[in-house]
Amino acid sequence: MKLLVLVFALMVTPVLAMGPWKEACEGAVPCPLGERSYHIKEPDGWDGVSPLPLLMHFHGWQRQGTLQGTLIVRHDRISGATRKRGVLLVAPNGLRRSWDFWKPGSGDVDFARAVLEDVKARYQVRDKQVFVSGYSWGSNMAWRFVCEDGNDIAALLAISGALDQRETCATAPTEVRQVYGLNDQVLRFPQGPNGEQDHAVRLRRDKFGCGTGQSFGTWQQVPFLTLERTVWEDCISGRISLDIHPGGHFIPHGWIARQLDELLGLTNSYP
Repeated sequence: MKLLVLVFALMVTPVLAMGPWKEACEGAVPCPLGERSYHIKEPDGWDGVSPLPLLMHFHGWQRQGTLQGTLIVRHDRISGATRKRGVLLVAPNGLRRSWDFWKPGSGDVDFARAVLEDVKARYQVRDKQVFVSGYSWGSNMAWRFVCEDGNDIAALLAISGALDQRETCATAPTEVRQVYGLNDQVLRFPQGPNGEQDHAVRLRRDKFGCGTGQSFGTWQQVPFLTLERTVWEDCISGRISLDIHPGGHFIPHGWIARQLDELLGLTNSYP
């Protein structure tokens, strides 16, 4: 009898951890949400119980978005970074493999919030450790999300994409981290009217009430790519960092990993 009770407990514990009536979904198995879906990738070695930091990543144009679209949860520079740092990766699927970010009032903002709430019904998520990321079209969407519903987001990790820096945003994350290639031929680097490179984060500099950015010099995760960092820390609220590199339109090797290491207070490592 005791053996039967133990077996039953082991069977139901994972279900209870996901909340009532939540079917199992992880990796290649999408989590349904109304007529849409998203993917989850749990970190390596997770005990199935402990609260987790969370990174929600918006995919690039046509890079995911179907029930079979598992690119993000298999991507070495995204999932490879989260899995090794104890972070739960969440990858929403865009309608028609794209995102609606051009104007305020996007339904994709509501969808992204619904995804976060659904994930929190399945997992214990750490307070003040919810991060939002995106690449290319997805970076634009990540900017849109934190612009309209970002007050509980710890950091925006934006890669090769941003909103029009003349926008007015109602909300803001605690921190913004942007990376961009000066030779980006897909979504061109957003220089200011006089060629100012810090225009790429002007919207947040104005929102946070920041002064002059300070150069933190160059850094590398891999020997073939050097990034130059500028940081704004003397802000009325919030913090901004801008990494610029001479390359084009891609997710730099180890960039997400480096940001997570810094945000979580971990020793920098690669990959």
